[in-house]
Amino acid sequence: MKDVIFLEPIFKEMIWGGNRLKTDFGYDIPSDSTGECWAVSAHTNGDCTVKNGEYKGEKLSSLWKNHRELFGGIKGNTFPLLIKIIDAKTDLSIQVHPDDEYANKYENGSLGKTECWYILDCDKDGKIVVGHNAKDKEELKTMIADRRWNELIRVLPIKKGDFFQIEPGTVHAIKGGTVILETQQNSDITYRLYDYDRLSGGSLRELHIDKSIDVIKCPHKDVNTDRKKINLEQAEVEELVTCEFYSVRKISVFGKQVLKQPELFTILSVIDGEGAIDGIKLEKGDHFILPNGYGDYSLEGNLQLITSHI
Repeated sequence: MKDVIFLEPIFKEMIWGGNRLKTDFGYDIPSDSTGECWAVSAHTNGDCTVKNGEYKGEKLSSLWKNHRELFGGIKGNTFPLLIKIIDAKTDLSIQVHPDDEYANKYENGSLGKTECWYILDCDKDGKIVVGHNAKDKEELKTMIADRRWNELIRVLPIKKGDFFQIEPGTVHAIKGGTVILETQQNSDITYRLYDYDRLSGGSLRELHIDKSIDVIKCPHKDVNTDRKKINLEQAEVEELVTCEFYSVRKISVFGKQVLKQPELFTILSVIDGEGAIDGIKLEKGDHFILPNGYGDYSLEGNLQLITSHI
């Protein structure tokens, strides 16, 4: 039987970051203010290390390059997904991402960035930015030029457990007091539209107005995520979204449940509780991959996980 592949997260200090990656998830982080946990990543800006088993000490990018059989032998130069936990103490910039075609042309062959958010926690009156109110590109340009940000930006109320699919071209921002798990394409391309005139190192952070206008879709259209639940004997599986780049589920276990692993590979993140997979201890903040051919697996305990596969 193949090993479960556990990964060592990478942490990034951000201007808007809080300390909940340490206090809520128990990560051993030197800084009290972090922001991002790159939990499953083979990106050049953050390449996770395997914690256990035959490949202990290897980078995820190395497994992708040299042991493609672990991922079903699928094609592609880069590992397709990137999983983050984002802890926003204050508001992130208002931003937008390009699609594959635009990123390939203007960002040195990079992938675009389709992503989705599961709200792990938020303030009682939590809010998030998804979309804008401009009816077309001309109105978008005018509202940006006139700095009519309050009119332009679409702010929505949120609660713990909400889920959003963020397509390329969608204006969006995580607001302060919010912790999310993000599943995305393996890309680090972000265009900042507005950043509240914040200073970093004494200077305003770079904005990308022209590229933002290029890629923002007008008018905005919400993506419907028709969440469907499947009740099992000792677990509940909720289908969150399936798109061209990934399928994402939430698994809640309350006992012992055997699940199938028919995908080329599956990424799992423990977002709450504790238990075990095939007798291996799990706790909140663990991230791991079930490789191709792993077969059926047993989850036990009282825990919640977010899973993804291509």
